[in-house]
Amino acid sequence: MPRKDLRIIDTGTDHHFVEVSSDSSCSCCDTAAHGTHEDGKDGFDIKAQLSVFGLSAALFVVGLYYRSELHDTPFSIGEYIAFISSYLIAGWPVLSNAARNILRGRVFDENFLMSIATLGAIAIHELPEAVGVMLFFKAGEFFQELSVARSRRSIKSLLELRPDFASVLVDGELKSVPPEQVKVGDTIVVRPGERIPLDGEVLEGSSQVDTSALTGEPVPRSAGVGDVVLAGMINTRGTLTLKVLKPFSESSLAKILQLAESAGDRKAPTEKFITSFARYYTPIVVLISVGIAVVPPLVIPGASFSDWLYRALVVLVISCPCALVISIPLGYFGGVGGASRRGILVKGSNFLDALTQVKTIVFDKTGTLTKGTFKVTDVVPHNGALREELLRWAALAESQSNHPIAQSIMSSYKGKLDASMVKDYQEIAGHGVKAAANGSMIVAGNDKLMHVEKVRHPVCDVEGTVVHVAVDGEYKGYIVISDELKDDAHQAMRELKALGVRNLVMFTGDNQKAAEGIAKRLGLDSYRAELLPDEKVSALEKLMREQRHGKVAFVGDGINDAPVLRRADVGIAMGELGSDAAIDTADVVLMNDRPSKVAEAISIARKTHRIVWQNISLALSVKGVFIVLGIFGIATMWEAVFADMGVALAAILNATRALRWTGRALPRPILGAAFGR
Repeated sequence: MPRKDLRIIDTGTDHHFVEVSSDSSCSCCDTAAHGTHEDGKDGFDIKAQLSVFGLSAALFVVGLYYRSELHDTPFSIGEYIAFISSYLIAGWPVLSNAARNILRGRVFDENFLMSIATLGAIAIHELPEAVGVMLFFKAGEFFQELSVARSRRSIKSLLELRPDFASVLVDGELKSVPPEQVKVGDTIVVRPGERIPLDGEVLEGSSQVDTSALTGEPVPRSAGVGDVVLAGMINTRGTLTLKVLKPFSESSLAKILQLAESAGDRKAPTEKFITSFARYYTPIVVLISVGIAVVPPLVIPGASFSDWLYRALVVLVISCPCALVISIPLGYFGGVGGASRRGILVKGSNFLDALTQVKTIVFDKTGTLTKGTFKVTDVVPHNGALREELLRWAALAESQSNHPIAQSIMSSYKGKLDASMVKDYQEIAGHGVKAAANGSMIVAGNDKLMHVEKVRHPVCDVEGTVVHVAVDGEYKGYIVISDELKDDAHQAMRELKALGVRNLVMFTGDNQKAAEGIAKRLGLDSYRAELLPDEKVSALEKLMREQRHGKVAFVGDGINDAPVLRRADVGIAMGELGSDAAIDTADVVLMNDRPSKVAEAISIARKTHRIVWQNISLALSVKGVFIVLGIFGIATMWEAVFADMGVALAAILNATRALRWTGRALPRPILGAAFGR
């Protein structure tokens, strides 16, 4: 069979789908590998293939039935007519492709092997075996193409998220236009049952939206006025009127489709090895076969040239590397596709392989292990300040910030606030904020900021994020802000430990006490607190240098943690559904905010890896056995082609298992400082 590289193509007018294309290392009957036919657009015409096979098989049976009557008679030409006609009908695509590839300089492929083997059989008057090889080959090719077509349909279904049209509201009328032609600011209407075509903000209406195509989660999400919905979601109930926020090319859906298209460009080391292996393997096999045919008759007394030529032809047939060069790319692509179904975007098969080797995982805290929904849990005034006064100063300083901590302080302050009073606002990354208000300079931030401003303050040994407040250099007190662990955080840690991840680490910009509390509750192996963004990179590099075995993954929100996501062996961005930064930065993108998806991604990667190596072991072992049997004259050409096609088909069927992941590989679950700025 041909080497077939799976890739996604864009028809321009139709949905994306997977094309299986030939490569120089092993290309065969391209008539079945390309094109769109009437039988479901799946790559080959079933009726036509069956008709060709049926006609060839009928002529083969006729030749076998009358062979003894025609052989060694004046009418022996009839035997040749039946067998050669059957041979040409079944084998013409192989012969023509072999000739075409030779003219292109691509000599050593499976077409060449099959052509030489069968023409050699005809030359030594083994007509039934020559035709039988082509018929077996044709039958095996049919079932292989059927398996590939099914995989193609499965993978295609993952990418049928591209909306066909958008209903744009123009002068009170709805017009259906391609999503690519809709502009930012246009108003579109999405009826119940329709797929949302572009990212947009709800202007009118309320509904439930199905996000499973993006996240892999079946639970619907409420959408009302002011909410943002993303392209690819399905509106399940009421009619929604949306204001378009991004052009289609910049939507989260378009980025996801682009990732799926380019996933095949990043090949795993195993894929690269097999590609190189097939390139050198086939010429070596041809040379060995020539040696089998020529050397023994010259050195072994009484050896028959025709007998050893036949054995060489058997070796040629069994040596075809199709099982490897088809099933391995298909297995990896199935793994990427299966992960996508679960809301896990893997940017290439190389990252699937890397996930199987992860032994240390570093988690960001806020928004990754915790919900990132802060609330003020304590207000502690100092130096004669009042509680409401302390909150007001902090709220004034934070009024220009959209940081979650700032929002929690603003929500906690119940009085009236005139934000126009705030002047000279300055946000200090990883420390806090400074601002002038009513002629006073207000400083609000973590312990580091107090040291920078030389403000004397107490050491706060409390669990939670601490925001110290000083006015004109005088310490006024501190505010404690707490976050909640995500519902599946404990489950994620247990599953990762059960999968053999040795070291679970947390990096955070929060204070020591808050970090220690989270680490203890989750059973983490270690943690680093009060880290600035650049310090996270240094801490990760130190951890990677200390790591003797396996790879280090970092899990963050994809926005604040872009540098450390890029530096890790595997960067995993989670949460922030549709975040551009998450999609652009990380190697793996989790399209929801559940840390347990990290364990799921590793399990899918390991299953894919097992399937790939099962196929390699199966193909090499069976071929090795039959090559030896062929050399010793035990295996016939019939058995050789049956073994070759059987192994290829079994490997392809096994590779399609990578598309299906049921969760069985997972273990059963057992029942500070101003953050990052």
